[in-house]
Amino acid sequence: MRKLELHWQILIGMVVGLLFGYGMLQIGWGKEFVMDWIKPFGTIFVKLLKLIAIPLILASLIKGISDLKDISKFRNIGLRTIGIYIGTTVVAITIGLVLVNIMKPGDGISENTIDKLTATYANDSGVTSKLEQASKQMDSGPLQFLEDMVPDNAFGALSDNSLMLQVIFFTIIFGISMLLIGEEKAKPMKKFFDALNDVVLKMVDLIMLTAPVAVFALLANVVVSSSDPDLLLALLKYTGVVVLGLFLMIFFYTMVVSLYTKKNPFWFLKEISPAQLLAFSTSSSAATLPVTMERVEEHIGVDKEVTSFVLPVGATINMDGTSLYQGVAAVFISQALGFDLSFADQLTIVLTALLASIGSAAVPGAGMVMLVIVLEAIGFPADKLAIGLALIFAVDRPLDMCRTVVNITGDATVSMVVAKSVGKLGEPNVKEWDDHLDEVR
Repeated sequence: MRKLELHWQILIGMVVGLLFGYGMLQIGWGKEFVMDWIKPFGTIFVKLLKLIAIPLILASLIKGISDLKDISKFRNIGLRTIGIYIGTTVVAITIGLVLVNIMKPGDGISENTIDKLTATYANDSGVTSKLEQASKQMDSGPLQFLEDMVPDNAFGALSDNSLMLQVIFFTIIFGISMLLIGEEKAKPMKKFFDALNDVVLKMVDLIMLTAPVAVFALLANVVVSSSDPDLLLALLKYTGVVVLGLFLMIFFYTMVVSLYTKKNPFWFLKEISPAQLLAFSTSSSAATLPVTMERVEEHIGVDKEVTSFVLPVGATINMDGTSLYQGVAAVFISQALGFDLSFADQLTIVLTALLASIGSAAVPGAGMVMLVIVLEAIGFPADKLAIGLALIFAVDRPLDMCRTVVNITGDATVSMVVAKSVGKLGEPNVKEWDDHLDEVR
């Protein structure tokens, strides 16, 4: 299997998985068969990607910083990265709010549909758990996210994928300290992390050999565990507004790539497509991170000095697709339940969604937790929060898949912009999984 063909193989796996899952739904024992015998292969694949995410961040970021040999360069990359991520997030939320106010999808939801959705999902464990998580997050102080960035145990942070910001913080301090002790003293450590980086990237190559089969399993499971088709149809207009907004955000990225980096936007989408397809299948920016880094570095030509910082940070704080969804969902719920929003309320949505995206985990379902925080910020009645989440819970998983695609596309776009601005955007250097196979035979 060659990487140049990978996006087609993954796409075929997705299509076959969708068709297979639909076929299994028509058989009485089909759902149980998929859950017992097909789903585990997708779960194993996601676990493998998460397994190498932390080692990859550790090795690539330390290698990137140590290669800089100048701390001021790292400061320039960091400031530009954070600034651009904030800018793209504001654009995403604005697009979502403009669309939902023009198309008003909540006005078309009947009382009967609201009652049916409420009865089906208001007491669902998924909804109640999101409310509990959001409540804990809202009870924290305004600078809690800064506290959470600093680990009290490096090994504890390295053992937990949800603590990615802590890993990044520790790694940055470690890499800068390597620079400060001098090149000669740091040389053994640098060689170790250079080798570790190469080993982990080779693990990415090996894991990706199973990607077509894995996405088949993941998509088949999504289909057999999907909600009532009638409820999905009732939310079609809302879903359409979100998807249209996400499409416009992808278009925005391609324009940025074309106008600023002078690269062909179709070439960009083609090279990043395997990561996009995996993001769609897994609904997790963190799980997709190893593949995103490999595609951006080897296939697009962004220097490791840039990707090693921009992409891990982006997987944690840059959630353009999710933030766009916050704006649409908050206004949709307000429209459906007759809660009037002022212009000030909508500005509050922009600010709250921006801040919530920074502290949110890059895992499936995090968007629902962020949405509760946004609704609380605009004064939405607390006794109707469960009903509000129930309105959109039926379509949250497929929309989560779509917005994760936008999230990682935004990460790749920003990495290209930052690389171009600091002269680190070069030519692709594609490596295959069997490049050194002859050496070990």
